[in-house]
Amino acid sequence: MIDDVLFGKPLISLITVGFAGIIIWHLLSRQRPTTRLVVQILFFAVMTLILVGSGIEPHRFQGYESEDPQALLVIVAKSLWWIHLAWAVIGFIRLYLVLEGSPREARLLQDLVIGVVYIGMALSVMAFVFGVPIGTLVATSGVVAIILGLALQNTLADVFSGIALTLGRPYIIGDWILLTDGTEGRVIESNWRATHILTGANNVVVLPNSFLAKLGLTNVSRPDESHLLILTIRIAPTRMPASIRHVMATALASCNSIVREPPPVVALKGLDATALEVELQFRVTSPSQRATARNEVLDLVYRHCKSAGLLLAVPAAASVLTNDLPIEENARPPRVTPLELIEAIPIFATLTSDEKQKLAETTAVREFRKGDVIVREGEMLPSLMMVRAGIIAARHGDEERGRLAPGDVFGETGLLAGMQEVCTLEALTPVTTYEIDQKAFAPLLSERPALAEEIAEDLASRAERFRDNAALPPEHARSAHAILKTIRTIFKA
Repeated sequence: MIDDVLFGKPLISLITVGFAGIIIWHLLSRQRPTTRLVVQILFFAVMTLILVGSGIEPHRFQGYESEDPQALLVIVAKSLWWIHLAWAVIGFIRLYLVLEGSPREARLLQDLVIGVVYIGMALSVMAFVFGVPIGTLVATSGVVAIILGLALQNTLADVFSGIALTLGRPYIIGDWILLTDGTEGRVIESNWRATHILTGANNVVVLPNSFLAKLGLTNVSRPDESHLLILTIRIAPTRMPASIRHVMATALASCNSIVREPPPVVALKGLDATALEVELQFRVTSPSQRATARNEVLDLVYRHCKSAGLLLAVPAAASVLTNDLPIEENARPPRVTPLELIEAIPIFATLTSDEKQKLAETTAVREFRKGDVIVREGEMLPSLMMVRAGIIAARHGDEERGRLAPGDVFGETGLLAGMQEVCTLEALTPVTTYEIDQKAFAPLLSERPALAEEIAEDLASRAERFRDNAALPPEHARSAHAILKTIRTIFKA
């Protein structure tokens, strides 16, 4: 029965199977390439079986008379067979022609090979179906090819440069690259003609492949995306270089935006009567974090210098008298008194000078040794602590969530909102703090409601910062409004 259907009228059967395969292939989802390939191979196998069974040879031109009623059927049948053969080969190429497991980066090479397959299929149809002398046609089309080559010179240069970049693979989609012309950004697309780069300014730069191939290229994402930053700081030579280096190392150790491994490096570059030049070398996780890390490092260098009594040096180009320069014997380091710290903390900015003075007079000095646990997670501190010197690590469980440096405050969650600490605070270095108790805050909050609102906002942002996707108890996820309500309740009582 099947033989009668397939081989009774082989040409009609082959044409029917060919068109059915095309329809079914297009109905299948593009998200299932393997299924489409299997279907394509099955239909091609059935068409080949019909041709072999009927004695038709698709790879040879068999002359036929124009009046032959079977001529049109033969042309259509053999053309469909070659089309299905080409599609089956293309299916294999799409699935298995992959560069190092990255099909997206191999798309350009795939397109090139597929173009060759289509050209081969078209030439085969012309030669074996219509009997066109391909050799003569290719020879006579040389002049046309030269004209087209000259007209498409730039386009062809882009295409072949794109092929060279794809095979050489100096970068892949998603890499952050830096070009010698100053262009810098992340590669988001690479096609036949150009490469698209998303810059830090959120603009897309489109560079022709031929232009890109001529430039020097630095792949920042290899071997990983961590990026080295170098900052040069000039410190007045009022202390021994070893002491200044220690302060700079402490400043880097307290930074939350840089990579811990490999550890940052402090290098002493030069020393003269005006300054000790220090080079800070540290890494960030990604080039996009450079501005954030640089800002934090500069802020911490200033805070640690002020805490340690160091002075920043005047610029190298500045014109100053030598006898006016600070030296170790006559330097007047900045004071770091409780009042100085209170004036530097943003949440106290709205207080008057008298109110800041009264608050400073209530402070007490507390010191902790390296390794001391200041407060454990879940415990409540009854007073506000301002870091005078040293580094404190904030840990949730076994994971470090951040570090506190001179000028930071903690303990306000328990003092002002009756909340437990979200993290364990441990002294990484010897730490000195100034402590303010609840009695000193009560009159300020009753007289200045705006201060309570600012503290509530600060508490909410701090809890969010230390939480950082941690599974903390619900009481630590309160909004600023809920915290403000708690503060007012405590101090009214």
